Amino acid sequence: MDQKPFPAPIEPAVLVLGTAQLGMAYGIANRTGAPSPADAETLLGRALELGIHEFDTARAYGESEARIGAYLPSSAEAKVVTKLAPLDELALDAPATAVTAAVRASVDASLAALRRPCLDVLLLPRTRHLRLHNGAVWDTLLKLQEEGRISILGASVQTPEELRLALSYRAVRHIQLPLNLLDWRWRDPAIQSLFAARDDVVFHARSIFLQGLLASGEPRIWPQAPGLNVPGLIDALAALAETLGRESTTDLCIAYARAMPFLHGVVTGAETVAQLTANVALAHKAPLDADETHFVERFLPRVPESLLNPALWQLAKAA
Repeated sequence: MDQKPFPAPIEPAVLVLGTAQLGMAYGIANRTGAPSPADAETLLGRALELGIHEFDTARAYGESEARIGAYLPSSAEAKVVTKLAPLDELALDAPATAVTAAVRASVDASLAALRRPCLDVLLLPRTRHLRLHNGAVWDTLLKLQEEGRISILGASVQTPEELRLALSYRAVRHIQLPLNLLDWRWRDPAIQSLFAARDDVVFHARSIFLQGLLASGEPRIWPQAPGLNVPGLIDALAALAETLGRESTTDLCIAYARAMPFLHGVVTGAETVAQLTANVALAHKAPLDADETHFVERFLPRVPESLLNPALWQLAKAA
């Protein structure tokens, strides 16, 4: 299937609505739980009214895909990025036939839930699936793309090492990565060169609030991390926002992420219409400039890598 290359970003990254909250109680700072079907419809409709045209979901996000399919028109004005099921039920030595069947079942379920003949973008939720099962997962997705059931393929990465792996596959045309003003891992010049080398790839950032921690102002909900002074860090973020003329830490987080020159989109979730409207208003403000971005990066401490990966929070709590 022929695909036109995506241009490198020439404008600040646009806001993409993350919809995990539509299908389940998501995020360590979640206060309202999953919305009702009526509230989900209202939220999606308001997003379109506010000029949001890209939506991020996943097969694993509960009712999220189904609610998007029910309430968003299947048209060019609503582009949906979804993710393959985690495939946890497959043993490491599962035969290729079982892997192929599981991948096709996940794609078929997403197509049915989203009520679309073709998925706009499908991401691997785990980069290891590029190689797992002797590449059978990826090979099946390439076949489904040839069949016209998937338009664009990509991967959701967690670390710079996973980014390198994903970008080594030329068919990967969309990358989602965690990025926020505490996440120092993406600032290495060698990593920055990876973004520049693949101007045919769309890059979206998720976790710009670190699952809500950065915008919460509540030390008690933060996971434990060695040597981390959480109240001091919260105060430092508030001081930074004030110094840079931002109205809140939330404003600072959005302005920082949208300033990244390699990003096309910034994924933010919303539990309520009020929260969505506030985030859109902040996204209409100018992002940080280069000097402000560097100031933020120099001012904030280098946090433990375990804080940057929510998958490790429960492990740290158990330990």
